[in-house]
Amino acid sequence: MKPPRLELDHVAPRRRLRWPGLVLLALSLAVAGDLASRYRDTVTALENVPAAAAPQPRVAPPAKANDAEDKVARAAVRQLALPWAMLIRALEDSATPDVALLQVQPEAQQQVLRVSAEARDAGAMFKYLRGLAGAKGLSEIHLVTHEVAQDDPQRPVRFAAQASFRSMR
Repeated sequence: MKPPRLELDHVAPRRRLRWPGLVLLALSLAVAGDLASRYRDTVTALENVPAAAAPQPRVAPPAKANDAEDKVARAAVRQLALPWAMLIRALEDSATPDVALLQVQPEAQQQVLRVSAEARDAGAMFKYLRGLAGAKGLSEIHLVTHEVAQDDPQRPVRFAAQASFRSMR
């Protein structure tokens, strides 16, 4: 027995009406043409406006700040302009497990770094100070104060050191 013959319809079905799409296309082209015409007119009008007639933004004269505010602002700018990355790298490079930093005070005006720390013993303190002396960017390291904490059973040495740094300007 022979299989039934297959009938394939290669002709596409008839399309719907084209006129709504063509009307929408024509309407879109008309709106786009009108917008292009308005844009060209606006550009031409702006080119013809003299520069003196253009509205200038009003800039109020700077208010007279008092000297105290001025000094505070300058000090803040100096603190922000410090070479923080270099200072922190120098402190990290000289770190030892026997010394804990308590306070770091950079002075931008004098270019001085003050460090308060606590060491297990005097040997650890001096080892830390030698590490600071070898740190890049720091110079003139001085031990400012030191004392043995008598109230603490481990008797740590609390000390303050001062170092000069150069700015990276």
